[in-house]
Amino acid sequence: MKKSSNLHMTTDEFREQGHKVIDWIADYYENIEDYPVLSQVQPGDIRSKFPNKAPNKGRTHEEILSDMNQIMPGITHWQSPNFYAFFPCATSGPAILGDLISTGLGINGMNWATSPACTEIETHVLDWLVDMMALPQKFKSNSTGGGVLQDTASSSSLVALIAAREKVSNGEINQNGCKGDLTVYTSIQAHSSIEKAVRIAGIGKNNMRLVDVDDTFAMDTNHLKILIETDIANGLTPAYVCATVGTTSSTALDPLREIGSICREFGIWFHVDAAMAGPAALCPEYRFIHDGIELADSYTFNPHKWMLTNFDCSVFYVADRSALINAMSVLPEYLKNKATESGAVYDLRDWGIPLGRRFRALKLWNVINYYGVEGLQTFIREHMDNTQTLRSWIESDERFEIMAKTPLTLICFRHKNGDAFTQELLNQINESGKAYMTHTKLNDQYVIRFSVGQSTTTLNHLKSTWDLIVRIVEEMEKI
Repeated sequence: MKKSSNLHMTTDEFREQGHKVIDWIADYYENIEDYPVLSQVQPGDIRSKFPNKAPNKGRTHEEILSDMNQIMPGITHWQSPNFYAFFPCATSGPAILGDLISTGLGINGMNWATSPACTEIETHVLDWLVDMMALPQKFKSNSTGGGVLQDTASSSSLVALIAAREKVSNGEINQNGCKGDLTVYTSIQAHSSIEKAVRIAGIGKNNMRLVDVDDTFAMDTNHLKILIETDIANGLTPAYVCATVGTTSSTALDPLREIGSICREFGIWFHVDAAMAGPAALCPEYRFIHDGIELADSYTFNPHKWMLTNFDCSVFYVADRSALINAMSVLPEYLKNKATESGAVYDLRDWGIPLGRRFRALKLWNVINYYGVEGLQTFIREHMDNTQTLRSWIESDERFEIMAKTPLTLICFRHKNGDAFTQELLNQINESGKAYMTHTKLNDQYVIRFSVGQSTTTLNHLKSTWDLIVRIVEEMEKI
């Protein structure tokens, strides 16, 4: 992009069109509640609105922007204050602007040398987060470990597994491949990404052990120890245990201290997945979720879920960075440079799967600097308080039952008329366009997940949504 061009967008045109795009985004947020939260289109509806072949000649940006009128019906509005499905992807103005600057700079931060600020801001802001969340000092860059940004917790858990695999095999698997004798452990309530990581890392699904849970849906450590001892007796090598702080189905909290002690006893890599729950630790009163975290070899959480930083942005910490770098580093001739060879810098390409790396840290930098620690704490506390108020409304209605504890901002509930009634209730909630929720099964019963955490969700939104649910139930009960 430059001041004049017969082919490219000029800087003057970019400035003019950029203002229009910012206005479009701002207008979208001002009117977001006018849209049905869950897209109501059918498969193929969006594609049918556009030509089968790409344009031979370029179009004006005004024309391209107007295409959004045809695209918007196919958007599910994750930033709506009435989005309660899955877990949130809460973003904010500062995050969006930080991401815009990152995109505008267009750098590739694969090595320190390819953009020193990309590596150093990332390292700096992740050191900040260690202190902000009272995480172990071993996760700081001035210790034996350090932090890095991945795209999602799925990648973080995979990278941790690869590091664990190479540590237990002394690097042999990178050289010769898996022999099928390593085992991995996680609870039956763990995220599906752990199974995917096991497959990708070559461990094999049959070598993944699913640990039972207790009546709170947290990992049963007695069963974990039995599984480990059985595998050792059978000549297998336990390599990796993944505990979850805030499971997807119910936000159950695995007992980190007990799990970590077992891992220490048997010399097993201990990874902690706190993808959703992690930001709660910004508030001292909620740091109980991390009791025992000092025993972890690696830890991940997603600012793009509940810390006002737009997707994608996953924080990954490791206690021993040499184990990670030894597992991941590949240094061809074309990547060699003076800074790398000096040993004085980190090359974050060695801390993850891709070689190329976006300047993800800039949006996180913007968020932390704009809100400050106190602002982020206020955001978390409001959601925690509002969730408990919502829970009290559900508890006071004898037609419903709550199916799990609510340590964070997810309420799992169902109608006492049973699975079919609860499923139809969820369908009608989502078809109304007024709210969007998803389901799970707990103890083999169909359960609605009411997940609070979007950037602009207030107690008034929760009350309106609860009133909607009650009205739908009353209509269903008449049939």
